[in-house]
Amino acid sequence: MTNISAIHVIGGGLAGSEAAWQIASQGVPVILHEMRPHRMTDAHKTHGLAELVCSNSFRSDEWETNAVGLLHAEMRRSNSLILAAGDQHKLPAGGALAVDRDGFSAEVTARLSNHPLVTIERGEIAGLPPADWDNVVVATGPLTSPSLSEAVKALTGETELAFFDAIAPVVHLESIDQTIAWRQSRYDKLGPAGTGADYLNCPMSKEEYEAFVDALLAGDKTTFKDWEASTPYFNGCLPVEVMAERGRETLRFGPMKPVGLTDPRSTRRPYAVVQLRQDNALGTLWNMVGFQTKLKHAEQARVFRMIPGLGEAEFARLGGLHRNTFLNSPKLLDGALRLKAQPRLRFAGQITGVEGYVESAAIGLLAGRFAAAERLGQSSVPPPATTALGALLAHITGGHLLDEGSSASSSFQPMNINYGLLPPLDDAPSSGTDGRKLKGKERGMEKKRVMSRRALRDLDGWLAQTTQAAAE
Repeated sequence: MTNISAIHVIGGGLAGSEAAWQIASQGVPVILHEMRPHRMTDAHKTHGLAELVCSNSFRSDEWETNAVGLLHAEMRRSNSLILAAGDQHKLPAGGALAVDRDGFSAEVTARLSNHPLVTIERGEIAGLPPADWDNVVVATGPLTSPSLSEAVKALTGETELAFFDAIAPVVHLESIDQTIAWRQSRYDKLGPAGTGADYLNCPMSKEEYEAFVDALLAGDKTTFKDWEASTPYFNGCLPVEVMAERGRETLRFGPMKPVGLTDPRSTRRPYAVVQLRQDNALGTLWNMVGFQTKLKHAEQARVFRMIPGLGEAEFARLGGLHRNTFLNSPKLLDGALRLKAQPRLRFAGQITGVEGYVESAAIGLLAGRFAAAERLGQSSVPPPATTALGALLAHITGGHLLDEGSSASSSFQPMNINYGLLPPLDDAPSSGTDGRKLKGKERGMEKKRVMSRRALRDLDGWLAQTTQAAAE
């Protein structure tokens, strides 16, 4: 094994860290290149690997009826470093998997630093990697450095697509008025580290909600440069004021929906609710769930202090906006995530057109496995399309509709994992285990359970197949 040449991974975020771990786990040396601290980005604050720059939530951990929870389960079975570190540093978050940011990043950094086959090199890879690097995973994320970004554009002849991503504010717990805010998870749901009372809920009356929406709409917002003006938002991370612009009730059916919550002071469901979720292991910092924003900092403090319970809020971090980039992957990448124009380069993470922490790490997991298999002279067998991993891969490398008469897709956009990406069932369930006929939402939930069980069964077969191939 010592004579095997190292694979290079560029980028120490979630995808790059996962790719490096998967490569080393296959017995192949890997050099992980991270440009921080020599070159920082607008969003990162630390030098740690896998730093979480937006939310601290990996979203739902419920694998039977939630697609991202299914992806969690598949990644755990696939020896994921990101899920292992997340599980070790999980925080109460109802049915979600939320993590302590600092502990999580430190865990990933330590595990990679201590692995005998992993070398971490700090410094920017300017432009394309050296020509003698014959097996490279580019996991530079949506914040790819300008020099590398321009080099990829020149190599492919493509203009990068881009979208805006927003960050939610974080509040000091001691500044939240808990005579107004109360602790409860929606429907009192337990989660990976939860108690059923994992969120702080700030209630609003109809009058308070209307005044808050007015303030959001009138607030002073970040303006864009000319070259940014046509950049779209990613729908999964819309700023609250953009949601408010789409209709006065949009927020009440989005991040401020009151369903499943009861104000203990009135024993009634509020008109609207702002939820805060624990952001660190100490429980001293709480983030405003779904409150990504492009309001200017002074306006954020003024407008968000209108929320009952946050009248004296002290912010550890205010919200912000950054521009992300991604490739037109259906046109540019092959089924093993290699750049068609230069197959020695394999891409992973958000730059490929997946959205979300877990999805980015999942593509890093696959890229690492594919790169290691190639180095070991094995074929890169993709996971079945019936799995969440396989469905994500299929979407970004060929599952998207192409423009008529062209090999390109002009409508390709970042995508979270969802059941719509998985092939439909041959025989969808119409009755429950008790023989009772299922209807509506109940039938839909049972369908998801069957699809999830199918996914894990097929994943186990894929893992057994790849393990056997590696042993031969």
